[in-house]
Amino acid sequence: MPTTDAASRLIVGLDVESVAAAETVVEELGDTVRFYKIGYQLAYAGGLPLVRRLSDAGKQVFLDLKLHDIGNTVEKGIESILSLGASMTTIHAYPHVMRAAMRAAAGTDLTVLGVTVLTSLDDADLAESGFKLGLADLVALRARQAVDCGMGGLVASAAEASAIRRLVGPDLAVVTPGIRPAGAAAGDQKRVATPADALRDGASHLVVARPIIAAPDRKAAAQAIVAEMQAALA
Repeated sequence: MPTTDAASRLIVGLDVESVAAAETVVEELGDTVRFYKIGYQLAYAGGLPLVRRLSDAGKQVFLDLKLHDIGNTVEKGIESILSLGASMTTIHAYPHVMRAAMRAAAGTDLTVLGVTVLTSLDDADLAESGFKLGLADLVALRARQAVDCGMGGLVASAAEASAIRRLVGPDLAVVTPGIRPAGAAAGDQKRVATPADALRDGASHLVVARPIIAAPDRKAAAQAIVAEMQAALA
């Protein structure tokens, strides 16, 4: 069951160009933020050892690499992610990928999340890519398959969070990127929501990057988002 502690449900995306820049962000945010996301940009800039350093410092880390490969390769990848000390990681929510990941994660504390449909995509993008299902139907299908595979949760936009929560029940994580405080620019995300809206719609964790990372006062920006989240939870 998701906690009512807002700070533990905010995941700050370390979408920066270097480990040094990431460490500066972590230092500036201090105790305000307990959970960080490391994605492609930082991971491929030497950021994988930072997963262990943050974990050893008492932080949680969401390693967002969206694995998608043959089953054996996915299993080995999850085993390596376990050795880094990550708390969460992502795979694309194809059934064979989910089954392989859960074989590797069985009996551990790693929460494996399935990416339903990227938040930068819409119905037109799916049609262009050759999918017969529309956005809502594809997300629902993958959510049901994730439950069948025993997944720890799903990544989905706030627009799908409510429907997904009804499908998966109260206990699975629903991690929502594309979060923008009221008045913030959407950037390249096509399906965005405010922190309060996302929580009310069933999200368990919110991923926020640019509104905090690009803020003149990062700590104040994070504190404001935590306060908005806490008010919504109350």
